[in-house]
Amino acid sequence: MKPFRIFCVALAGLLAAGAQAQAPAPKTAADGIAEYRKMLEDGNPADLFEAKGEELWKTPRGPNKVSLEKCDLGLGPGVVKGAWVQLPRYFADTQKVQDVESRLVTCMATLQGFNAEELAKTPFGRGEMANITALATWVAASSRGQRFALPQSHPEEKRFYELGKRAFFFRGGPMDFSCASCHGVDGQRIRLQELPNLTKNPGDGIGFAAWPAYRVSNGQMWSMQLRLNDCYRQQRFPYPGFASDLTVALGVYMGVNAKGAESIAPAIKR
Repeated sequence: MKPFRIFCVALAGLLAAGAQAQAPAPKTAADGIAEYRKMLEDGNPADLFEAKGEELWKTPRGPNKVSLEKCDLGLGPGVVKGAWVQLPRYFADTQKVQDVESRLVTCMATLQGFNAEELAKTPFGRGEMANITALATWVAASSRGQRFALPQSHPEEKRFYELGKRAFFFRGGPMDFSCASCHGVDGQRIRLQELPNLTKNPGDGIGFAAWPAYRVSNGQMWSMQLRLNDCYRQQRFPYPGFASDLTVALGVYMGVNAKGAESIAPAIKR
C-alpha cells in the first residue's frame, strides 16, 4: 500500500498545482478602472459634443456668416479625417506651429470673422470656448482608430519638439514639480490610477492618444488645452495662456513621442 499512497499524494499535489496555475490572476486597480471605462464607452457623453462639433463646422456663423468647411487643418481646405493624428504641425499661412484648438481659432477668425483675442480670453466651457471644445472633439473623432504621425520636417516643428521637451522636464513652483514628476517613468500611479510614461509611446489609446475626453467626475468635456491647464494647476504653477507656445510645444513633444499609437479620442475618463 505504501507505493500506492505515495502515488496518491503525488497525484493530489499535481492536481493542486494545476488548479493554482489555472486560477485567474487577481485584478489590479488598473484592471478595475479599465473595466469601468469599458462599461461607460457605449454611452460616452462625448458623442453629444462630437455631434455638436460637426454641426458647428457645417453651420454658417460669425460676423461673416460662413461655415468652417474651408478650414485647412493641415491636409487641405475642408479635409478633416486624418488631420487630428498629424497635429500640432507648422502652418505656412500663420508661420506658426499650431494644435487643433489654436488652428480652429485661426479659421474662426479668418473665415467667420470672430475676434481671435477675444476667443482666447474666453474661459473654458463658456461661450465660443465651449464651441471650440466641441469642434476639437469632432475633429479628433474623425480620426478615431488612426495612428499618430506628427510631421517633423519643418525647422519650427523640430524647434517646438525641443521646446516641449524642455518644458516637460522643467521643475519649479512651490511643489518643485514638472510634467515628468508624474509622467516621466514607468510604473507610477496616483489615486489608484496608473500614470503613463509620456516620454515614449505609452501604447494605443493612452496619454496623448486619448484626448479630448469626457470627465465623468465633473461632467465636463476636456480638450488637451484644458488638460494641460489642469496639470499646471496641480503643479501649483500659474495657468498658461490658451494656445500659448508652451502648451502647443508640449503637444508636439507628447504627440511625436506617441508616434504609432492608435487614437481613441474622444475617450472617457474618471
